[in-house]
Amino acid sequence: MPDLLARSAVRLDAAAADRDDAVRQCGRALVAAGAAEPGYVDAMLARERTVSTYVGEGVAIPHGTLAGKELVHHDALCVLRFPGGVDWNGERVALCVGIAARGDGHVRILAELAQILLDPGRARRLRETADADEVIRLLRPDGEEIAP
Repeated sequence: MPDLLARSAVRLDAAAADRDDAVRQCGRALVAAGAAEPGYVDAMLARERTVSTYVGEGVAIPHGTLAGKELVHHDALCVLRFPGGVDWNGERVALCVGIAARGDGHVRILAELAQILLDPGRARRLRETADADEVIRLLRPDGEEIAP
């Protein structure tokens, strides 16, 4: 998965007014990385408004709708950390991992992210780190286990 995440798409000191603002920022990061067209941001908002991408442990994984896949140039991730937190339908989100994926690429990416985030120590470090290189290392499926 590290090949999907450019260092420039890691932003560890973000602030968002609300959930939609956080999703927009993720979408813009994916657009800035060259992974998607600007219209993909709307597809991400549409997904969020129909099914929450909050996955627990202070993490959300915003991604677009099926219709938005045509706006994706290549599979990519972005990571935005919100130290002040973002209200996500009553849950506090500190970390968003945005996904742009063509075809069924999102299924594989979501499965890999789920395995990584099931490690409570790794999820905690992702929420707390201020080091972009550590984020990239922690998102490696074969990355070292982190003690809780």
